[in-house]
Amino acid sequence: MTPAPETLFQFLSAIHPYDAMEHAALQSMIPAFDVRRFDAGAQVYALGQQLDGLFIVFEGDVEIRDEHDVPISLLGPRNSFGERGLLRQGQSVTSARAVTDSTLLILPADIFHKAMAEVPAFRKFFDRSRVERPQKTDLATTRVEELMATSPVTCPLDTDVQTAARQMREARVSSICVAEGGRLRGIATIRDLSGKVVGDGLPFDTPIRRVMTPDPVTLPPSAIGSDVLHMMMERRIGHVPVEQAGKLVGIVTQTDLTRFQAVSSAELVSEIAHSNTAEDMAKVTARIPQLLAQLVAGGNRHEVITRLITDIADTATRRLLALAEASLGPAPVPYLWLACGSQGRQEQTGVSDQDNCLFLDDSVTDADQPYFEALARFVCDGLDTCGYVYCPGDMMASNPRWRQPVKVWRDYFASWIKTPNPEAQMLASVMFDLRPIGGTVALFENLQAETLAKASANSIFVAHMVSNSLKHTPPLGLLRGFATIRSGEHKNHIDLKHNGVVPVVDLGRIYALQGQLTQANTAARLEAAMAAGILSASGGQDLRDAYDLIAETRLDHQAAQVRAGDAPDNFLSPTSLSDFERSHLRDAFVVIKSMQSAVGHGRGMLS
Repeated sequence: MTPAPETLFQFLSAIHPYDAMEHAALQSMIPAFDVRRFDAGAQVYALGQQLDGLFIVFEGDVEIRDEHDVPISLLGPRNSFGERGLLRQGQSVTSARAVTDSTLLILPADIFHKAMAEVPAFRKFFDRSRVERPQKTDLATTRVEELMATSPVTCPLDTDVQTAARQMREARVSSICVAEGGRLRGIATIRDLSGKVVGDGLPFDTPIRRVMTPDPVTLPPSAIGSDVLHMMMERRIGHVPVEQAGKLVGIVTQTDLTRFQAVSSAELVSEIAHSNTAEDMAKVTARIPQLLAQLVAGGNRHEVITRLITDIADTATRRLLALAEASLGPAPVPYLWLACGSQGRQEQTGVSDQDNCLFLDDSVTDADQPYFEALARFVCDGLDTCGYVYCPGDMMASNPRWRQPVKVWRDYFASWIKTPNPEAQMLASVMFDLRPIGGTVALFENLQAETLAKASANSIFVAHMVSNSLKHTPPLGLLRGFATIRSGEHKNHIDLKHNGVVPVVDLGRIYALQGQLTQANTAARLEAAMAAGILSASGGQDLRDAYDLIAETRLDHQAAQVRAGDAPDNFLSPTSLSDFERSHLRDAFVVIKSMQSAVGHGRGMLS
């Protein structure tokens, strides 16, 4: 029996986005709906079929399957489906089958597209593309290429200090870059000239190379303004040259930053960089949750927020390394401290433990080991004091296993790739997210490229890594809702980290492995994978949109907890969300499950 128009109006009035429409507009839409009945087991539409409209379940149950015929959703009354196909040339990207006798409402494609164009609530609900948050013009959202002076004053190495000073005076700048063949060799500032030339009474024909700071730290044009400010605060410098592909392309000074309001993260970085004990640093890191809440309230995107928070951990680590060396003396051989996990990916939130390791130069001897044991213990204990609690799996430099010469690390990776048992898969997953924090970066560069090449060429290892990446699944329940935690402290909640963010992190790592991509950050991996053709533009955009929504929901949840005076965590009650938010979050989980299915079936994998 076909529902009466009044019945359809009442039904749709209780469903978003129809409940946001003017009553007259919804009344005029009612006659356009086609009512169709499907017996249990009947196919509603096939994969790749041209769709003639948007489907809404009025009665019954409908199962949605992906392109590999894997069930991804079971929908009941009030649920919509088919919109992704309508938004992509009208061809279905899934298949649908009635599980029970079902009655479906079909809104014709032309009416659907008309509503998308004319009804904001309709467009907001069905358009899954990335929603840009309102942003302020500040250092957290401004790229260095927009801040830098593109024609820095330069001079050769043999220029005398008087000539260099005249160049600076004529250009009305406070520094001069010393370059050779377009490559930066050093930088000299007004302070260098006054302190080293005038203060030490050097003759005016002294070559600039004698007073310059050689091989200064630099940033790429793609860095953000906060990177500049944090570097200035930590290193107590006022000028940061900008290099791209080894060439000097600009410079950013403190003057360039004065028109911007410094983000609060810079204050924390500065205070940590000037702290003399881990206890002093802990007073600063205790303010991270409040910083997170402020950044979320300011409309910053999740990748900006996690980057700024990770910068604080990086600074704390480097400061502890400096304090360790001040206490223990200079290191007997070169070393490199690296972070893995969320810090390695620059994805820390208000809840983070520590994951780190230590690479030692191959010249290290047994007699040197006590020094590095003491250094690692100093830093790991200090990080724990600062709130970055010890890794539950003991994956820290304080564990001798993760404090080894480069040749041992090379053997580690080689053995994991050759024999990908469960432990090897887990360890490789963690170690592929390594990022240098402090020390001699050269100890890692060759090993990273070498390991990626060997790993991607070993099809058995890749297959095991793919299998390992599918162990974290989205919290999708078979009966339309979410698969919440069944017992314990977090009963009836979903884990936004392990069942939301981590599945995308794992997929991003697989794409990086396929393409030998050196990026550690998940968003950067997805973008690089799309650029390299490893991930299709449509699938990659869907996955990026899903990741954005889940990551931002996680930060919104943590920020709300901080504002309520609670400690932030990753456990969200779906009942705290509106119907609109639950629908979009569930759709995001469906996208992730579909992408996991694609990877699991070998689509796009290297042979």
